[in-house]
Amino acid sequence: MSTRPVPRRESPWGLPEGETREPKAHRCNDRVEDVIQACFEGNPFKTVPGPFKLFYRCMRSQPGEEPTEPFYYLQLDPPRRETENN
Repeated sequence: MSTRPVPRRESPWGLPEGETREPKAHRCNDRVEDVIQACFEGNPFKTVPGPFKLFYRCMRSQPGEEPTEPFYYLQLDPPRRETENN
């Protein structure tokens, strides 16, 4: 999956001194968004099972082994696995 930046929210307490870490999106965020979009695309009993199965497989997989099937409703490129070329 892509490593999209996650916007930081302003906190009333500010940031701790020396805090330089940036949050990053979970590797299965796009799959969750696909499931949520499926909820609004007609009959949820018919539209949700496919995206949910891919989301579940993504959550159960090890990092780097996420499913590469295309998204059902999101207009994003299908995820690709990074291959090592030695």
